[in-house]
Amino acid sequence: MSIENLIERYAAGERSFHQIKLQEAEFISTNLSEAKFDHADFRQARFGKTNLRQACLDYADLSEALLWGTDLSAASLHHAALREADLTGAILAHACLDAANLCKAILSGAILTQASLVGALLIDADLRSSQTHQTNLQGANLSQADLSYTRLNEVILREANLTNAKLCRANLRRGGQDFLPADLTGAILRGADLSYADLTGAILRNADLSQTDLTGTLLTDADLQGAVLP
Repeated sequence: MSIENLIERYAAGERSFHQIKLQEAEFISTNLSEAKFDHADFRQARFGKTNLRQACLDYADLSEALLWGTDLSAASLHHAALREADLTGAILAHACLDAANLCKAILSGAILTQASLVGALLIDADLRSSQTHQTNLQGANLSQADLSYTRLNEVILREANLTNAKLCRANLRRGGQDFLPADLTGAILRGADLSYADLTGAILRNADLSQTDLTGTLLTDADLQGAVLP
């Protein structure tokens, strides 16, 4: 199927495009909201500023795809492959990326508000300055990921792997009585850079902080019960 044929069929009301193969396709500023692209092959495709709100991309292969500024609000990307994809400034609010592969993906400045990334692979991913309000990263593998300068208030990081991750000047500070603290219960932070990070009020029960850089780190009122400290 060609890009032109896909856009024409979408304009005619068709929404199901299962297992479509459009490697290196270009969809700049295209409206494809609510389309079903499960098991699609979009490797190295370009979706800059495309509307994929509520689209289904379960098990889709978007490896090395360009998705900068793309609107993926409430989209389903369960088990999607996004290895080395560029999601700079992408909108992923309320999206489901459970078990997705985002190794070495660029998510700098992405909006991940209330997104679910349970069990996702984010090894060596760039999450600098991303918006992660109430993002669920339970059990996610964030080893060697860069979360520097990221606001991680109310983020769920229970059992997450943050080995050798960069959290320099990250903000995990509880945002007041009406907000839940960042939850890092049982998280692995071995060798992570937490220098000058604000973990005021964060939950770090049974977390592994061995070999962690805590230079200038704020741990006021943090729950460190059972935590392994450097």
